[in-house]
Amino acid sequence: MDFLRPATWREALEAKAAHPDATPIAGGTDVMVEINFDHRRPSTLLDLNRIDELASWSEVDGRLRIGAGLPYTRLINELGDRVPGLAIASRTVGSPQIRNRGTLGGNLGSASPAGDGHPPLLASGAEIEVESVRGVRMIPAEEFFTGVKRNALSDDELIAAVHIAPATGPQQFSKVGTRNAMVIAVCTFAVALHPDMQRVGTGLGSAAPTPRRAREAEEFLGAELPWQSPRPLEESLVHRFGELVAAAASPIDDVRGTADYRRHALAVMARRTLTWVWNDHCSGRQECA
Repeated sequence: MDFLRPATWREALEAKAAHPDATPIAGGTDVMVEINFDHRRPSTLLDLNRIDELASWSEVDGRLRIGAGLPYTRLINELGDRVPGLAIASRTVGSPQIRNRGTLGGNLGSASPAGDGHPPLLASGAEIEVESVRGVRMIPAEEFFTGVKRNALSDDELIAAVHIAPATGPQQFSKVGTRNAMVIAVCTFAVALHPDMQRVGTGLGSAAPTPRRAREAEEFLGAELPWQSPRPLEESLVHRFGELVAAAASPIDDVRGTADYRRHALAVMARRTLTWVWNDHCSGRQECA
């Protein structure tokens, strides 16, 4: 196994172009597990840990640019108030040690249907910045995942950053697993309110071959929520939202749960998270009392 350790981003792009089969590694929380269990044996590892710019974030034209190598712990501590849904999801990733090493870029590169960071990116309308020696591409999060553990990257491309708008309304994330921590999700759900556009964003995880949005549920809720005069939601509206979220899934039976259980859990999580975000939206408004 060859080991490449570029010192700059340009060197990393050139190395990836010269070795298109190279496997990038930053935190190593996925790659090293697979290597240690002999689930994969890459011919070349491309170590990105020396590239400081990957572990930074900035604000560009009103949107956050989160470097692919920014650890979850820093994302939570430094950006938790600006991307709350993503921060909540990040807190469910592994142990504190894993969050100190693991990165959003690594999560995207693995492209697992159960990746905890994926649903909040979908709900927030994030874009993935990828780059090669040929140039930069921006890929909407909903187009990034192409199959089970497959993504839209070309062989010579690396993930540079995630672009995401700071939250303009409440966001939530919910996860069901066989225990409370350090577990692969049975299913996950994220919801984000965008009151300025009277729009709702959603994201489902571990409930289909790829993370996906519940588009019909989004359209229903965007049209039915009392945006102009916030008040407690009718139970029938909340229940219908849960039904539409569950209908958007195409889960399978596996060792973590059955397809029927996943659909049921998604409906429950959708109802709960909608109630939480709407209560937050109404907070301090007399109409919602």
